[in-house]
Amino acid sequence: MFACFCVVFLGCLAGAQPAAHPPLAHYTGTRFSMGCAYAIEAYGLDAEKLKGAVEAAFDEVDRIDRLMSNYKRDSALSIINREAAGHPVIVEPELFDFIVVAMRYGHESDGAFDITVGPLMKAWGFFRGEGRVPAAAELEAARRHVGLQHVMLNPAARTIAFDDPGVELDLGGIAKGYAVDRAGAVLKRRGVPSALISAGGSTIYGLGAPPDRDAWDVTVRDPLHAGRVALTVHLRDRALSIAGTSEKAFEVDGVTYSHIMDPRTGRPVQGVLSAAILASTGTGGDALDDALFVLGPERSRSYLRRLTDTQVMFFLPDAERGWTLVRESSR
Repeated sequence: MFACFCVVFLGCLAGAQPAAHPPLAHYTGTRFSMGCAYAIEAYGLDAEKLKGAVEAAFDEVDRIDRLMSNYKRDSALSIINREAAGHPVIVEPELFDFIVVAMRYGHESDGAFDITVGPLMKAWGFFRGEGRVPAAAELEAARRHVGLQHVMLNPAARTIAFDDPGVELDLGGIAKGYAVDRAGAVLKRRGVPSALISAGGSTIYGLGAPPDRDAWDVTVRDPLHAGRVALTVHLRDRALSIAGTSEKAFEVDGVTYSHIMDPRTGRPVQGVLSAAILASTGTGGDALDDALFVLGPERSRSYLRRLTDTQVMFFLPDAERGWTLVRESSR
């Protein structure tokens, strides 16, 4: 499902100097889509063209929502989920190729990222709900429908089929990042040299840099205190994606259960507060923040060795300081 995790503040580096001549026009816009607020801050040579470019980028996000939402009954993804257990469903090229990419992240992470996780999200009450602990029988029933082995792709015919009526695809763990990438591509095509694109704060892409600066400055929120800043990162043609427990969680008998699910155990992940990923694309960052959050620092290292241009910052619970930061990176 699509969900927001608003953990960053976006804008130019503090103390910016006046822009070089000729001065660049500046435009900031927001639009609600894919279950959260998308925000774009952009600079360009022509104010009207800049505004048109930003609105076109938002239109592209809306298009991705119509294609990949599992909340909209008439979306292409919803049609797959309704029909693929009964017969192979022909899928348009963009969505088919995207599902192939999403499944590749699932296989490469040994199942830590899994787009068939939807039945578990429903069992734990995170789909249109506030969260609950499912009964053992209900959880076991949900787990029987989870796993990429249930999804059969036929690239030649461009079809998708499920081997069980309870299987469904949930692209919410990666689609927002893809929408950020697509919005960035629209801005580039329209000649926008500098923009910061945010999908509800959970995935942010810095295109170029603001006037007279080397990069965009993005602050990451303290995972335990919403009003505090944990660290600052600088984005230039780079994405930041964050998965964390603070946005959607509930507590039962002193145990906190987050919405980030380990598809292999069928239970919410424990022991990690948040994971912030720096990657070259929003798509990659969006998939990897969940995958690496599930794997944790130790088990992430072997996966990171197979990646390029990727950094992860784990915020882990600490009894004395509240949290501690562990950094890992690809080789």
